[in-house]
Amino acid sequence: MTTVLDILLRLAVWLLLAPLLPGVINKVKAWIAGRRGPPVLQLYYDLAKLWRKGVVLSTAVSPGHVAGPAVAWVAVLSAALLLPLGPAGTALSFRGDALLFVYLLAVARFCTSCAALDTASAFEGMGVAREVSYAVLAEAAVITALLTLALQSNSVSLGTMLVPSAGAGAGLLAAGLFLVLLAENCRVPFDDPNTHLELTMIHEVMVLDHSGPPLAAILHGASVKLLLFAVLLAETVLPIGKLSPLMATAALAGSVLVVAVGVGLVESLFARLAFRRVPMLLTTAFLLSLFALLAAWKGAGA
Repeated sequence: MTTVLDILLRLAVWLLLAPLLPGVINKVKAWIAGRRGPPVLQLYYDLAKLWRKGVVLSTAVSPGHVAGPAVAWVAVLSAALLLPLGPAGTALSFRGDALLFVYLLAVARFCTSCAALDTASAFEGMGVAREVSYAVLAEAAVITALLTLALQSNSVSLGTMLVPSAGAGAGLLAAGLFLVLLAENCRVPFDDPNTHLELTMIHEVMVLDHSGPPLAAILHGASVKLLLFAVLLAETVLPIGKLSPLMATAALAGSVLVVAVGVGLVESLFARLAFRRVPMLLTTAFLLSLFALLAAWKGAGA
């Protein structure tokens, strides 16, 4: 009973706090541009509005068009529940859960892509092709980062891997995971979540035919994924296990806020890259994680 209550409380944390991060990012962008900008809680208002709307479906789609976003949303939430929340640890911890974490993120991308392809639109197919081609390099960087943590902790459980400090390669891992965060969440310089230029859209073009609750599930799942990578980045770098519970909670919350502000600054100060340059930046993220892995391997052998 205690475990079920613990899972429900953690689920509530992920569900309720995730939409705050896009609001913080938009506020930072508005502040840099000298504008007032939308309220921090804007995504909450949008989600409430979408849940009350009906669903408009094309005659060409199958039930998978609606089921895809729902399964992707559940997969992202399941991956989030595997991550420890600072001093609270994790309620779902077992040997090899780091592998399940990677697979759940892959399942979410697969379901979203299938739902987009189900519309039989060449335009959405173009977005899916771009999404999965970039994901190859992004997933390689994530797996390499997890291998680094596994080598340092001698464990393949996220609850053990993310508690200690990342050691000498912390800076390399932080830089690599931050680039992956930008790519996985379709942020500048990889993508622009506010773009409406058809030839440059990636993730946005994949959700153009969704409406109502399915679109709400996609938007909320994207915010959960953003929070997930922010927490992963913070716990990879910070020595959470060496701090008191109060200090660890404050450090985790502060670092997630810093990540959100950093994303807003990047989107305000940098332009989107040309498509031919995106693989180069993702390769850089992979190499940064690889160098951290080599540093950890050399340190373990010393």
